[in-house]
Amino acid sequence: MKLSELKTHLQDLSDIRFRLPNNEYVPSHFHVTEIGKISKQFIDCGGTIRQDDTINFQLYSADDFDHRLAPQKLVNIISLSEKVLELEDLEIEVEYQSNTIGKYRLGYDEGDLLLLSTQTDCLAKEKCEIPVSKAKENQAVLVNDSGCCTPGSGCC
Repeated sequence: MKLSELKTHLQDLSDIRFRLPNNEYVPSHFHVTEIGKISKQFIDCGGTIRQDDTINFQLYSADDFDHRLAPQKLVNIISLSEKVLELEDLEIEVEYQSNTIGKYRLGYDEGDLLLLSTQTDCLAKEKCEIPVSKAKENQAVLVNDSGCCTPGSGCC
């Protein structure tokens, strides 16, 4: 979801609910502790230099159980962030603490903001000779018992 889409959804909500991939909800007393732009410059396993820019939200739950972030308040925080940080209309990623900091894409369904699971992927499948059909299979099979990639396994 892009930032403009989130702002549109927030206009229609009376309260903000973030639903996790397991259908549980982030506690309603959550805080949005950060809004920022993350620019990631990297080289993939095929040697291509890439740039990935996203808007990042960080959610945090403290012991202030009466806290509630109203949709309009979040719109105001987003507007300030857009002005001060010169944010573009980019895809949003959300960080939320579980066993470790989880990184999620953002979706929307019937009034809920969905924290959607993210996964790693090979961005140079053709150079790594990973057949498209195998790319979606469980990547654990690409590593042998010693924990190393084997020739012809498709591991980068």
